Amino acid sequence: MKLTVLSGSACAMSLLAVFGATVFAHSQTDRSTTGSPVTMPADQDRQNMMDQLGIKALRPGASGDEKAPDHANYDESQANPYPTLPDALITKDGKKVTTPEMWWKERRPEIVADYEREVYGRIPASVPNVTWTVTAVDNERIGFMPVVAKRLVGHVENSSYPAFSVDIRMMLVTPANAKGPVPVLMMFAPADFPSPNEPSPEELAKINAALKKLMIEQDPSLKDVFAQHPAYDPMQRRPFTPPQLNADGDPPNEYEIIQDGWGFARIDPASIQADNGAGLNRGIIGLVNRGQPRKPDQWGALRAWAWGASRGLDYLENDPEVDAKHVGIEGVSRYGKAALVTMAFDQRFAMVLVGSSGKGGATPLRRNFGEGVSNLATGEYYWMAGNFLKYDASEATFGSKTANDLPVDSNELIALCAPRLTFISYGVPQKGDARWLDHRGSWMATVAAQPVFELLGAKGLGVSNDYQRAPMPAVNVGLLDGQLAWRQHDGGHTDAPNMKYFLKWADKFIEHNGALSD
Repeated sequence: MKLTVLSGSACAMSLLAVFGATVFAHSQTDRSTTGSPVTMPADQDRQNMMDQLGIKALRPGASGDEKAPDHANYDESQANPYPTLPDALITKDGKKVTTPEMWWKERRPEIVADYEREVYGRIPASVPNVTWTVTAVDNERIGFMPVVAKRLVGHVENSSYPAFSVDIRMMLVTPANAKGPVPVLMMFAPADFPSPNEPSPEELAKINAALKKLMIEQDPSLKDVFAQHPAYDPMQRRPFTPPQLNADGDPPNEYEIIQDGWGFARIDPASIQADNGAGLNRGIIGLVNRGQPRKPDQWGALRAWAWGASRGLDYLENDPEVDAKHVGIEGVSRYGKAALVTMAFDQRFAMVLVGSSGKGGATPLRRNFGEGVSNLATGEYYWMAGNFLKYDASEATFGSKTANDLPVDSNELIALCAPRLTFISYGVPQKGDARWLDHRGSWMATVAAQPVFELLGAKGLGVSNDYQRAPMPAVNVGLLDGQLAWRQHDGGHTDAPNMKYFLKWADKFIEHNGALSD
């Protein structure tokens, strides 16, 4: 990777620190820099992909409403029509993987290639450079602890197609009194300042005086209004409000992270790629394709968000306040899927907290429980590669396919994270972590990934490798002794109740004691 450092002009608070990161991938057919972008609603874009693939009909997805006639299956006796998951340790030509060398040189590349071609899509080679700029620095407090918050923008070079502009938004927050570089957990979330530092009473008085003067100049009648209300100021200090505690009564996740001596980075997925099918001709996917529709093997939104997270890591690797060898990635629901995809494809990430990810994440696509391949193909198809639609085809020029025809499944996605720290997290349906997510299926996939961790010298869950029969742990019983971890908390559709367990678990393996300066 080529890294260029660009100098920014000095400002009052030395706000600008600019880093450029060059991204390399495989070549793609060039298109005109002046061609008009294609605009299509999601249904037309999906139909375009079906036409490219020769698909005449897709199977409709099951309803998430358990009272609907076509509701998803929740009968465990019918949940495994294809009970055997692909073996991550058997090569395509049938050889058993018995050494780490065979995994790294033979089997892992096979799995990666299958995922890129059939499930999440390939990143085209023509993805441009990303240049990071620190646009603002704020000294704040989180849970009464001083922090430094940096607002960053990663500008994607767009001279090849100036009609589109992509600027990745990220917020980096680190403890102000850290003794050295700190571990950082990157999270898919809006990149806002967490606790903006407000003006002092004296500064606020100056602001209000200037505002009143400008307002009177604009409308002289306001002079009498202000005279009648001498205590009124246009700008008021925000009243102090205590933080909203997590459902388990703990402080918010970001408070827990800072208190443990970590930093965190919020990266905004919406600034990378829109979360809808109509947006595929915009964002980073649209920029690279110059506003034209995707080809079947090109990336979907999940891979695009993961690419953006990797570009964020490019910056973090060059920030002296960050322990670049211990950067993790976190997300919940669709962003839990994106976090797992990020970890699987980018081996620089040291750890992952995968929250309630379901199908397309940590749950096997072969399972008939809750959401299925049909739901992804007919609904959130834009998360995936175009080729993924083939596995929901009921009628096509190639016949028909089902989930069982997929060359890979989620146990292998989890296995791609090995031997790095991988924590699979869920809540409970009673609190809103819907059965739709198939918690047991994710447990099965995690167990099935365990042999790869063990082959590579890491410790697994500490249970039998028989994923079809291994009993799922009770709620709030965590398996946290190995580099592969599982815990189902008693909260809802969030990983917040598991954050303190994740931090303690990760600290043990990275030998972080959380010490901060006085």
